[in-house]
Amino acid sequence: MTRVKRGYVARKRRKKILNMTKGFRGSSSVLFRTANQRNMKALKYAYRDRRQRKRQVRSLWISRINNGVRNYDLNYNKFIHQLKKLNININRKWLSQLAIGDPQVFNQLVTLFD
Repeated sequence: MTRVKRGYVARKRRKKILNMTKGFRGSSSVLFRTANQRNMKALKYAYRDRRQRKRQVRSLWISRINNGVRNYDLNYNKFIHQLKKLNININRKWLSQLAIGDPQVFNQLVTLFD
């Protein structure tokens, strides 16, 4: 069996990991082994947090809607229930933008319930 030197392939693999960990602190960006561990953990966090961001943004929309509706002696739960009863299909993102940016239109939405 002939000897196989992996110089080019191994260097390329290590270089890829070290480039991905470029901004990390200390040995996490210099030493391959720790850089590899930090990189795997960072990728795991990135995957998890891409999903968590969606939850956090939705909860932000909900709190903005709730804040806008409180001025009319309602709460978020009753407001959404009334919208569904009247078959008004506006998503929470748009409702939150209306509550912040266009209070007149939001007011008209709330006064539909009377």
